[in-house]
Amino acid sequence: MDRLTEMEAFATVVDQGGFTDAAKKMGISKSAVSKHVSSLETRLGARLLNRTTRRVSPTEIGLAYYDRARRVLNDAGEADALVTAMQSAPSGLLRVSAATDFGVNHLSPALGGFLHEFPDITVNMVLNNRYVELISEGFDLAVRIGELEDSSLRARKLADTHKMMIASPKYFEEYGRPEKIDDLNEHKLLHYSNQASGNVWKLTAPSGEKRQVRSAGWLTVNDGQSLLNAAINGLGIAFLPSFLYSDALREGLLEPAIKDLPVETQGIYAVYPPGRYTQPKVRAFIDFLVEQFKDRGPDEW
Repeated sequence: MDRLTEMEAFATVVDQGGFTDAAKKMGISKSAVSKHVSSLETRLGARLLNRTTRRVSPTEIGLAYYDRARRVLNDAGEADALVTAMQSAPSGLLRVSAATDFGVNHLSPALGGFLHEFPDITVNMVLNNRYVELISEGFDLAVRIGELEDSSLRARKLADTHKMMIASPKYFEEYGRPEKIDDLNEHKLLHYSNQASGNVWKLTAPSGEKRQVRSAGWLTVNDGQSLLNAAINGLGIAFLPSFLYSDALREGLLEPAIKDLPVETQGIYAVYPPGRYTQPKVRAFIDFLVEQFKDRGPDEW
């Protein structure tokens, strides 16, 4: 006989307190339940149930076996539910977190296509420039840029972006062009105020040496688009990702500040909580983003 069915018959008898109610619960005859339990006891070589005319109760060995059997049956039920869930159509509320700059410029324009493809999903996208705790704050997914700090999260790469110091031709005409990292101390820098490191730029010299540039700067703001606009208007040198500056660079509105400096490459990732399986709505959104950004970056945005 099927071992799992024997376990289920025995556990149901214990749960229901008798063979008659167990048979009703399982939707089979009382004799079939009895046959399954007897087969189980024979295979194990142990009596699992005390049978009287009034009641049925587990023996000491039967009680110990019941605890383990119930866990196995619960796991089997979860496995069946998992397969059903993974094959079901993606639906429900999807909560997404993303940095404002990337969200406004690249996620928001893509949402229309996603929602038309998956009409049973509703999206709540929160754009801000702080690090969110996915699980405790109830997010299904976040789009993050750069080195991933939380290794416990699952991640899938969407694209790459370059990060480079840029300024307008107008700025270079008025203030000159820096030739090396040390020259930046004499220039007007545009800073992003939400950086954990403060007004510090971490750069790589042509030699490969890691350098840090500290300067109060001429303008500090918590929005990358505002820094981009300031750079285009000749207010200073900004250190921005290519998904923001690529169009302006192609149009000649901006130029690299130090041309022989290595360009920093950062990954753009979809991160989501760990678990034994990925919810269909999360999997659908990540697959959509991978397809959406497959031909993007690091400079083509």
